Amino acid sequence: MIGLFKVKEKQREESQNTNRRGASTVKKQSAGELRLHKDISELNLPKSCKISFPNGKNDLMNFEVTIKPDEGYYMNGKFVFTFQVSNVYPHEAPKVKCKTKVYHPNIDLEGNVCLNILREDWKPVLNINTVIYGLFHLFTEPNYEDPLNHDAAAVLRDNPKLFENNVKRAMMGGHVGETSFPRCM
Repeated sequence: MIGLFKVKEKQREESQNTNRRGASTVKKQSAGELRLHKDISELNLPKSCKISFPNGKNDLMNFEVTIKPDEGYYMNGKFVFTFQVSNVYPHEAPKVKCKTKVYHPNIDLEGNVCLNILREDWKPVLNINTVIYGLFHLFTEPNYEDPLNHDAAAVLRDNPKLFENNVKRAMMGGHVGETSFPRCM
């Protein structure tokens, strides 16, 4: 549980810090910020997933998740995702991008992620924990039936052993075809 987000306490402190004209310095939180705060405080992540706030604890709406799969093709890799959450969350899914260039059927070379719950299957009852588990699942069970990287999907479908070798080569910082990948192990 992340203990650095005590919203009510912070709001009370800020309301006591008024300027000489009596104007309050308290920033009213949007419903999306309140919901995200709740989601983050209730996170129950696998040991191989970590969340960080590169802009500091005052910017909950932008954060990073690092996934280090402990099984499957991507075992021992390290993959960083950025999350941008809008003020209308949870009525709109968070925007998620993979910062780590990866050879994956469901993640293109620009970092776009093909995960149904980030698109057509998003519902306000879903939360950040669900999205992180969905991303984690992409690394344990890549899906060639709904690809963004069609070449990787075809190799996974037609020749899983070659796919495994391509993943290892890419994660070691090698080339797959014409594309070079940075080391992510």
